[in-house]
Amino acid sequence: MKVLLVNGSPKANGCTYTALREVEGALQKQGIETEIIQVGAKPIAGCIGCGACGKTGKCFIEDGVNEFVEKAKAADGFIFGSPVHYASASGALTSFLDRAFYGKGAAFQGKPGACVVSCRRGGAASTFDQINKYFTISCMPIVSSQYWNMVHGNTPEEVLQDLEGLQTMRTLGNNMAWLLKCIEAGKKEGITFPERETAVKTNFIR
Repeated sequence: MKVLLVNGSPKANGCTYTALREVEGALQKQGIETEIIQVGAKPIAGCIGCGACGKTGKCFIEDGVNEFVEKAKAADGFIFGSPVHYASASGALTSFLDRAFYGKGAAFQGKPGACVVSCRRGGAASTFDQINKYFTISCMPIVSSQYWNMVHGNTPEEVLQDLEGLQTMRTLGNNMAWLLKCIEAGKKEGITFPERETAVKTNFIR
């Protein structure tokens, strides 16, 4: 079993990375393979709604999103991390998630997802809520922890002083590992993901 951890911070080894590493350590202790993917330090284009990915299965923009989606198909779980920028996720991660999830639900449905956020002081709750919405629209179980998945600090060294935040990260990793093992055990007993109905689209204005 493998979990992909995505760092949406422009700082490869900053506060968000410190939080993700704490989650990663807990996952690895539970025998879960991990990979941290850095996306925040390079330009990520936003989705322009052209629909090309619906026809070809790939976004026409080549900036790492297609490569991630290919990895996502084989992954078992996901954790997305972001710093708080103006009380929301980083622009890079938002653009990345918009394009990674749009029209590609099959790569994610039925697979557990979680997010972690880092902030100096405020805006963590709204960022946490924003990222979780990608999971709830994609038929993904959301993995919880003992508190909302956030750490506080202006530097990695300060994050390491946030003992409750670090414990929350470890609990998240342990809970992710537990759910992955439960899903795997269920598959061995013949329990499969529910069959999806044909999507119904209802426009409010006709």
